[in-house]
Amino acid sequence: MATRQEISDFLASVERRAFKQAVYAVRDDEAALDIVQDAMLKLADKYADKPPAELPPLFQRILQNVIHDHFRRQKVRNLWTTLLSSLQPASSDRDGADSDPLETLLPGENNEMAENAANIVESGQIVRIIEAEIQRLPNRQREAFIMRYWQDMDVAETAAAMGCSEGSVKTHCSRATHTLATALRAKGISL
Repeated sequence: MATRQEISDFLASVERRAFKQAVYAVRDDEAALDIVQDAMLKLADKYADKPPAELPPLFQRILQNVIHDHFRRQKVRNLWTTLLSSLQPASSDRDGADSDPLETLLPGENNEMAENAANIVESGQIVRIIEAEIQRLPNRQREAFIMRYWQDMDVAETAAAMGCSEGSVKTHCSRATHTLATALRAKGISL
């Protein structure tokens, strides 16, 4: 069993190299810092009872998994951002203000979409189709998808809430996103 000092010394010794590895993988300093920090916390939290000799390969595996999680999360966010951005008016019409994509579906005084009934109907139909497709997902996939991507829970939190392994959460989320993307494409909604 590694002592607190041994874990601390080990993490200090791999910090710089892990950061460079993460920066090389994600090409973003801030995201790389978050990734390394998450990996270090997971090692200290879950594997503090391991002997010091086992820490280097464990840390590398954890770091790689956190990097993969980052890319998966980014891929799903990009998918839904792309889908939801099609619901927004052109950026020149928005006066540069930040807004919630779903708010653009509601008619308002200053909302130019309110003038065009066809756009309102189309946007409403798209939202209903998305909601219907999410409801068609198997229970576990829907549960994992909503927790991970709507409630922004991480894999460990979702696994604990669902009472399953982190691998199962990842599998459920992957299957859900592929099913949703396929169903939306079949209905003519381009991503």
